[in-house]
Amino acid sequence: MAGTDKRKQSLYFPEQMLNEIRQEAERQDRSLSWIIQRAWLVARDDMKRIPTTVEPVPASSSDDD
Repeated sequence: MAGTDKRKQSLYFPEQMLNEIRQEAERQDRSLSWIIQRAWLVARDDMKRIPTTVEPVPASSSDDD
């Protein structure tokens, strides 16, 4: 992840989940940010298989004029 654009972002987690993330960060001697970034890299292919909650809206054609 070196050389990436670093931007500050606030994320909100349920207390129990945040405690688990903190414990894992401490266990691995890593930052919370590193743990979350790695978790995303591991999970992103699974996330792509989750269906969307909103069907895409078909593009309107110019023939409707």
